Amino acid sequence: MSSVAHRHFQRLRPISLAVILTLVAVVLSACGINAIPTNEERAKAAWAEVQNQYQRRSDLIPNLVETVKGYAKQEKDVLTAVVEARAKATQTRIDASQLTDPAAVKQFQAAQDQLSSTLSRLLATVEAYPDLKSNQNFLALQSQLEGTENRIAVARRDYIEAVRVYNTGLRTIPSRWIAAIFYPDAQPMQPFTATPGSDTPPKVDFGK
Repeated sequence: MSSVAHRHFQRLRPISLAVILTLVAVVLSACGINAIPTNEERAKAAWAEVQNQYQRRSDLIPNLVETVKGYAKQEKDVLTAVVEARAKATQTRIDASQLTDPAAVKQFQAAQDQLSSTLSRLLATVEAYPDLKSNQNFLALQSQLEGTENRIAVARRDYIEAVRVYNTGLRTIPSRWIAAIFYPDAQPMQPFTATPGSDTPPKVDFGK
């Protein structure tokens, strides 16, 4: 190679390298190199909203119990069951790092489902107390509880969908290859398991 050609080649090398790196970046971007972490963060954000709405429901329960107790002291067993279920649900918490653990997610869901069940039993007793059903504090709690149950259903649905998108990316090509190379520690997240009526908000009937 002549000295002139060699110098010309030397000048082209940085340009060629830059072009190659740009092309690689474009190809990786087109393949969705950021899809895995992006979808993971979306699923975590959806999970945070699930926890937020369950906490909102939990915060309503003490006032609800006290209001019912004022009119239906004889419903002690039901009231106690709600208080105990709330305590267990409050103590059973998992953070985003545990969403890949089936046992942890199952335990969380079981605690929340148990609270839902006991809360439904409590609300069913309201039918026997007309004065309670017309109490203004109770009516306000009714509205808040109905809204919260709706939000819980939406938050759960959004989380399930976010997890589906993330998990699908870990199993399908080319994102599966990208995950293996760039995100080897990425693991599938656990959705909520299907329960009867989980696709719609629980109906809170106060006999209106």
